[in-house]
Amino acid sequence: MAQGVCVIAEFRNGAFRRVSFEVASEGKRLADALGEPLTAIALGQGIAAAAADLGEYGVEKVYAVDQPVLKDYLAETYAPVVAEVLRTLQPKVVLSPASVDGKDLSARVAARLGAGLAQDCTALQIEAGALKAKRPVYGGKALAWYEWADGTWPQMASCRPNVMACVMPDSSKQAAVETPAVTLPAALKTRVVAVEAADGKVDLAEAQVIISGGRGLKAPENFALLEELALLLGGAVGASRAAVDAGWRPHAEQVGQTGKVVTPSLYMACGISGAIQHLAGMGSSKFIVAVNKDPEAPIFSKADYGVVDDLFQFVPAFIEEVKKLKAAC
Repeated sequence: MAQGVCVIAEFRNGAFRRVSFEVASEGKRLADALGEPLTAIALGQGIAAAAADLGEYGVEKVYAVDQPVLKDYLAETYAPVVAEVLRTLQPKVVLSPASVDGKDLSARVAARLGAGLAQDCTALQIEAGALKAKRPVYGGKALAWYEWADGTWPQMASCRPNVMACVMPDSSKQAAVETPAVTLPAALKTRVVAVEAADGKVDLAEAQVIISGGRGLKAPENFALLEELALLLGGAVGASRAAVDAGWRPHAEQVGQTGKVVTPSLYMACGISGAIQHLAGMGSSKFIVAVNKDPEAPIFSKADYGVVDDLFQFVPAFIEEVKKLKAAC
């Protein structure tokens, strides 16, 4: 009989990503509501030493698969291993990060298990002993609640980064670590040749502050203004589809339905009119500040604070004020 909550932790570059702690925190809340245990599955190379730290976020036992072939994420290796472990555990609920890799992995695992999956969820709750999930629909214009058919297991959901509250870690708690016997693919059809990372830059999906620019920046070199402000605020730089299509910024920085869906604490849109696909990618941000000289720009319909001004006048002045505040601290 299916029992308990299991989270799939994301381990990259020798450490767990913050979203893994968010998912573990949400998993603990659901496990407590069910009165059942919380476990985790973690795959990677060099993961065994870090796995026990998930106990700080409420995980009781981690099933860690530590293999060189799992150093980089590949659906070909990760999906069958995770599915195999889940078949053995038979949890009632499975949670995973709604990151780029997490959404890909959870979809493939759900297909292998014949399970129902709600992607990119913004809220989860237990009702009558079963999972209910809320997620955006129609490009973020509405929110819908989902339920699973009776008797199905596991009930799977992926959690949008920066949405689920992360508990304060308890360093006195450590999770038990178990190494399950799994079957790794004998011959791989794909392999990771190289990973090109943006050194020193904050990951857009996990950034608490995002300063985005659009066509209103007029030229690629003007993004230097946003880079300076993002650096001051410890954030990341984003871009609209128009700016990316123009070749001003890399696709990795694109925010929107065809880019990344982000949920930072602060999202500042500079020179972005607010096309529907862009609003769908950042509309769930906690606080939205829009800077645009057109008072009729659609972005103002989503903004908590609107600045109707020339961004080339406002942003430099704002940067100077931030510098003064930081110097006074």
